[in-house]
Amino acid sequence: MRGLVKGETMSKIGKKPIQIPDGVKIEISGNQIKVIGPKGELKKEFPDIFDFDLKENVLTINLKKEIKANKKKEEKYKPLWGLWRSLIANMVEGVSRGFSKELEINGIGWRAAVEGGKLIINIGFSHPVVFEPTDGISFEVNKNIIKVSGINKELVGNVAAKIRHIRKIDPYKGKGIKYKDEQIRRKAGKAGKVGGK
Repeated sequence: MRGLVKGETMSKIGKKPIQIPDGVKIEISGNQIKVIGPKGELKKEFPDIFDFDLKENVLTINLKKEIKANKKKEEKYKPLWGLWRSLIANMVEGVSRGFSKELEINGIGWRAAVEGGKLIINIGFSHPVVFEPTDGISFEVNKNIIKVSGINKELVGNVAAKIRHIRKIDPYKGKGIKYKDEQIRRKAGKAGKVGGK
């Protein structure tokens, strides 16, 4: 039953048309969709279960008629319908506006800088941590804030997660790297023993 409810929810997402902004072009060839925009291009191979309808800068995605005609297949593929609608909407947003994640460094003397496209982080280790520029990813540093930007939402999220993982926030001292909007639950330090033998 839980799967059915999830499928119904995802099918509602799948039915939502995707607005294509000016300057963005969509090409569908076989089982590949390519989205081209001012910030670059993205492409993905999709399963052979969808029909696409592009009219007046509005893209609609539907399960194929033969899938809808089979109740079992329709229930099976409803979750994929919503998932792929979301993925394609993210591709459209990525090539038109891009995505970014911001991280915050907390610690006295800890800092980051960008040199030659590389992100260099000094965070209390014996040597700096260097992030080579990943294809499609750029870094910016403003004081203690690191900004990860790119057109691929998943890639931006993965790179930001790796940076955060270098040194997660210490819940006692509050030192480390966290997402800028992340709420950290601070823990009180252990009280030292007073008196006694």
